[in-house]
Amino acid sequence: MAQRIRDIMTADPVTVPAHTSVTEVARLMRDENIGAVLVVDGDRLCGLVTDRDLVVRVLAEGEYGGETTMHGTCSGSLVTLSPDDDVATAEELMRTRAVRRLPVVENGRPVGIVALGDLAVERDEGAALSGISAAGPNH
Repeated sequence: MAQRIRDIMTADPVTVPAHTSVTEVARLMRDENIGAVLVVDGDRLCGLVTDRDLVVRVLAEGEYGGETTMHGTCSGSLVTLSPDDDVATAEELMRTRAVRRLPVVENGRPVGIVALGDLAVERDEGAALSGISAAGPNH
């Protein structure tokens, strides 16, 4: 069983600059089969946007336009992890902050992301969530 975040995180997360359009991010999520993208300012993490954010913060509010960017769409006050943090730290943060994904940063730069499914696979490979999380894409 892995004890450190670096052992379970998805390394080299997909990142986009804050000025990236909602349309570009939605296409990137579709093409990469992912539900979250890290938003950067230069090489520094400044936000996270999920597929749900795009629906709730953009489409449902009627804000969609080709000019809408990540700057006003992404979650800006993030809880992050270090690659050397314990896996238990991720579990506690997800539980107390009610989040499903945590960016992993070193020196302010994103180096990975940990999702609830990663924890499920790590902690109990036989659990239903673990099986769902480990399954391939459903196209």
